[in-house]
Amino acid sequence: MTLYGEKSPPADDRPTVQVTAVTWPADDPEPPVAAAAPPARARSRRGRLLLAAGVTTAVLGGVAGAGAYAYAGDVPRGTTVLGAELGGHSRAEAARKLRAELDRRAAELAAPLPVRVGERTAEIVPAEVGLGVDVDATVAAAAAASAHPVSRLVGSRSVQPVVTVDVDRLHAALRALVGDQGRKMTMPAITFSGTTPKAVHPKPSLALDPQRAADVVRAGWLDRQPVTVPLVESHPATTAEEVDRLVDELAKPAVAAPVTLRTDKGSVRIPPKAIAKSLRFTADDTGKLTPQVDVKRLRAALGDDLAAIEVEPRNARMTIAGGKPTVLEAGRAGQQLDAAALGRDLLAVLPKADGREVAATLKPAEPDVTAEKLAGLGIKEKVSSFTTRFTGGLSSPRSQNIVTVAKKVDGTVVLPGETFSLNGHTGERGYQQGYRDAPVILDGKLVPGVGGGTSQFTTTLFNATYYAGLEDVEHKPHSYWFDRYPAVIESTIFWPDLDFKFRNNTPYGVLIDTSYTASTITVSIWSTKIYDSVKTEYSPRRNITKPRTIYLTPGPSCLPANGIDGFTQDAYRVIRKDGKVVKREKFTWRYDAEPRYICGPKPS
Repeated sequence: MTLYGEKSPPADDRPTVQVTAVTWPADDPEPPVAAAAPPARARSRRGRLLLAAGVTTAVLGGVAGAGAYAYAGDVPRGTTVLGAELGGHSRAEAARKLRAELDRRAAELAAPLPVRVGERTAEIVPAEVGLGVDVDATVAAAAAASAHPVSRLVGSRSVQPVVTVDVDRLHAALRALVGDQGRKMTMPAITFSGTTPKAVHPKPSLALDPQRAADVVRAGWLDRQPVTVPLVESHPATTAEEVDRLVDELAKPAVAAPVTLRTDKGSVRIPPKAIAKSLRFTADDTGKLTPQVDVKRLRAALGDDLAAIEVEPRNARMTIAGGKPTVLEAGRAGQQLDAAALGRDLLAVLPKADGREVAATLKPAEPDVTAEKLAGLGIKEKVSSFTTRFTGGLSSPRSQNIVTVAKKVDGTVVLPGETFSLNGHTGERGYQQGYRDAPVILDGKLVPGVGGGTSQFTTTLFNATYYAGLEDVEHKPHSYWFDRYPAVIESTIFWPDLDFKFRNNTPYGVLIDTSYTASTITVSIWSTKIYDSVKTEYSPRRNITKPRTIYLTPGPSCLPANGIDGFTQDAYRVIRKDGKVVKREKFTWRYDAEPRYICGPKPS
């Protein structure tokens, strides 16, 4: 006879618990002796109830009695990580056992991991990208593994280790593997050629997603199988259809007719050409294209036309007299158009065919720099100076361009924390601004172009700020090296795409002083000296390439050249203060070999 009657219960997966004797609880409401004996059938049912209750009580009692065993340690029993049994242990002991397992597998875990990106495969060294197991986090995850009291006694569970990776280092390692398989995002754009809008349709990028790549490598590292990291396509926020709509609904009608600007002091006609120069379509990092009117560009495009209604504020000016900085003239307040309101209101009327008028208001405009402010900026001594040489005397167009831009910059004061932009300061450098045609580099060769020679002034200014220890914000060396410039530490400029910028990262004002002779241009920086010295250390030249010979059609636009070797070189700006090196900055540039251009037919 079994506990459950004549037939055995069906088999199931519940654990078998051995039961010996059971006793009815002492507070049983039925009298244990005085009660009349129940009928046989009732006795049989009662007996089964007693026995069943006994089993239940035994199971629960057994679980309760085994609680200390089941919940011994911080990690549930039966828990493993990487095959190591951590269950039933304290966190400290579990961490020790897991570290021992990792030490046992050290050679395996340190082995290079095959990684595939697109059509290319390479191996990455786990230690070089920060791949590892976070022992404490893994033990915490194991301790948090939920388990029913019974399964804590006899169940088993495997907990995945917490894997770490340095996302930036991994991304750098994988980027080299991508190579030319990826592509940069083509940002949407609308530009003007004269008054004709040109649309640039966006194209998606194909590149690594650093976080997704890290997740894939983390998940596949311990499997010891090759890992495939996907290239992810990202689309700009503005579509090609939206670009075309902006062209049709804004760019084209914007330059279809002039706009009249009315003020209390008179009116100014804004021609389509000025509108085209000031209407900008700017894409942010997501590729969202936003139109806006650049009032600064508009002001430059209108030139003297605004003089009839505006009075430009004038900053106090400083010059060098007798070897000392001296205030030349005090500042003067002015009256100018409300730039924010003008940009907003003009943009609103540009799509219209009729009613192309804007009512603008004039606001008082104070100078940025007054004589009192100049006196407190700490401009007291020459901090640095740099000179470059040119040929042809002051009568050559190139020399005249150098002098013109030098005069425009002379006496400029850059306030603490302010960023100076050469393009922003001079504006467009064209014929109307007094610049002349001289050789410029365009598409890899020297051709006549307006403003040629301004790059020499840019290089001179760059070096003066460089040796003053000021912060380099933006510059671009020439594609070819010219021996009149120091290698690497030089800069070209081209309106409006290539600029030179530096930031006054000192607590003092900075005065730019320019001077010239018939063969030299000099830029000096005046301020308060902060550093003991600023010097340059060069690496040897490497990757040297020789020029090729190109024959060109003779004519006025053909400028011969002897050719220059190409090379790569590093320049280190070493800044010392109080006898110690406080900053060491690396500048690197790769120069192409300038071809040898011959104006004439190739010899047969």
